[in-house]
Amino acid sequence: MPELPEVETVRRELEPVLVGNAFARVEQRRPDLRFPLPKRFGERLQGRKVEALDRRAKYLLARLDDGEVLVMHLGMTGRFAIDKANGTAAAPGRLAHPQVAVPKHEHIVFHLRDGSAVRYSDVRRFGIMDLVPAATLDSHALFKGLGVEPLGEDLTSEWLAGKLKGKAASIKAGLLDQRLIAGLGNIYACEALHRARLSPLKLAGTLTTKSGKPTKKTEALVEGIKAVLQSAIKAGGSSLRDYRHTDGRLGRFQHRFKVYGRAGKPCTRTGCGGIIRRVVQSGRSTFFCPTCQR
Repeated sequence: MPELPEVETVRRELEPVLVGNAFARVEQRRPDLRFPLPKRFGERLQGRKVEALDRRAKYLLARLDDGEVLVMHLGMTGRFAIDKANGTAAAPGRLAHPQVAVPKHEHIVFHLRDGSAVRYSDVRRFGIMDLVPAATLDSHALFKGLGVEPLGEDLTSEWLAGKLKGKAASIKAGLLDQRLIAGLGNIYACEALHRARLSPLKLAGTLTTKSGKPTKKTEALVEGIKAVLQSAIKAGGSSLRDYRHTDGRLGRFQHRFKVYGRAGKPCTRTGCGGIIRRVVQSGRSTFFCPTCQR
């Protein structure tokens, strides 16, 4: 499933196409994705202008001029593609091509006022689209209880130490708890722990003092989380199975993995000499170096 860097990459590619534009018409080719689409979905969007395109965790939020928010989630196989108005080559990261037949898994097409279109396809239909009043967004079932944004100012070593105090679960399990840090997924949790030289098996509570104050380990973990996410966004995310840019290109960060998917291979940290191991935690694969991650 696409994680935060992949969703942020898509947001940045859609932003110049959607923001300031309006929905002229919406083609809805089925009544549902993972859940039923909102009643009168296309009718409610028609004529609405997109004032901003934000991200919360792994959700895209198109803020409309009538006070509603178009909430979008890619699920496991969701993809957006962009058709420019004149069918000519667009700026890098944009897709421009004529559509001669309806692709089998293309479920929604947003036709925009300037003549361009944004097409959503989803093979497994695990994606989500909803219309939610902006005033009630934080209390909506999809967002209620979500933790802090990992790239935001709220994620500090002091804040994290307070949350980890006394926790007996592994630090890897803690990082994947969306009620703690929103949008951080399995791949980047593994990579962040390697950057911080921390074992994913370490108990979360051991990263803090007894009074819940941060330690050098807490500080290293926060720095590792932010650094790996920023690097992944710069590389356009990671393409392992279904994720692609809006123009079909692959992300590049998978070529920079230090541990994820590298079981049995040497650790890339200079002077380490360890071999990457794979273990299963809560049904998820965890990759780490037992030599330099303690």
